[in-house]
Amino acid sequence: MSTKTHYDVIILGAGAAGLFCAIEAGQRGRRVMVIDHAAKPAEKVRISGGGRCNFTNLHAAPDNFVSGNPHFCKSALSRFTQYDFLERVEARGISWHEKTLGQLFCDNTSRDIVDLLVVGAKAQGAEIWLNSDVNTVSRDGAGYRVETYVGSYTCASLVLATGGLSIPKMGATGLAYDIARQFGLNIIEPRAGLVPFTFHENALEPIKALAGVGVQARASCNGMSFDEGALFTHRGLSGPAILQISSYWRDGDDVVIDLALGEDVFGKLKALRGESPKQILSNALATVLPKRLAAQIGQETFGDMRMADLSDAKLQSIAARVHEWRIRPDGTEGWRTAEVTLGGVDTAELSSRTMEASKAPGLYVIGEAVDVTGWLGGFNFQWAWSSAWAAGQVV
Repeated sequence: MSTKTHYDVIILGAGAAGLFCAIEAGQRGRRVMVIDHAAKPAEKVRISGGGRCNFTNLHAAPDNFVSGNPHFCKSALSRFTQYDFLERVEARGISWHEKTLGQLFCDNTSRDIVDLLVVGAKAQGAEIWLNSDVNTVSRDGAGYRVETYVGSYTCASLVLATGGLSIPKMGATGLAYDIARQFGLNIIEPRAGLVPFTFHENALEPIKALAGVGVQARASCNGMSFDEGALFTHRGLSGPAILQISSYWRDGDDVVIDLALGEDVFGKLKALRGESPKQILSNALATVLPKRLAAQIGQETFGDMRMADLSDAKLQSIAARVHEWRIRPDGTEGWRTAEVTLGGVDTAELSSRTMEASKAPGLYVIGEAVDVTGWLGGFNFQWAWSSAWAAGQVV
């Protein structure tokens, strides 16, 4: 239990955004307390990126984020960039490498980033209190009072950094939304983002039969497209392209998938018709698709017909089935497997420069709790760093 009762800054949430904000505020000489109900700090950081933490992306820019106000993130992202965070990583002596599409990972383990945050915050004098549930938050004069089961604390600046609802097994809660609503802030309805699709039983059966099959695909919905891997599973569709497009999908929307990205299916089938007229369709399709997928599409279209018996029109219809597979998900796997939360505290309630709430001076909201959600590939961590840095300069 802390012997102090008043702090300049109390941060709720010992995750990526909360700890990084503590570092920034501490560097300015602010007395900082970080409170979290979890037993360990930055657990989402620890498990991220397969244990190596995809801590940012070299291509991070406002266009890589989903928000009710796509301009809101510009200020923070421009003032604390991916290169600024990379400088912190290198200063700490953390070795890293770039994977596909600008994604940066630790060479060793995500614990390197956890240590950067925890050690860095403590080095700036921040107190980190874990296993500490917040009971109530209230106004206290010009500041705020936070009641926990171990004590009552006041502060001039209160920062909400408790994240969203994704990955409940890690202890995710809606605390930030509850407190924001308490002080009159509007909440954009939270929903699961970067999450696999699920399907009704009839639509699921042919997908289940392909479980484990992966392709390079283009997934499109509502004017957005992503070119990455797609994976058939026992529950539906997953893989990077699917997770990405899920952030733009709404209930009732169709998703269009090119299952042979970069291939000219019609051209190849037409050439094979001339070269191997006796070859059956599914075997011909297997030259551009995984064998099980080729067999299924072959049976769905023209069965075991020989290539010689397939007209140009039929070949074009087969190519359209491959390049423009239209399917309507029943839903998603939800919070259990979602990597992020879409929606959150309405950006109209916050200053894009400081992350302070206009209706509640001294109250700040950062990271995943805000209605700013990045693409897969390190963008959400960059938003955590950038929004935390912005708030850390003024709290």
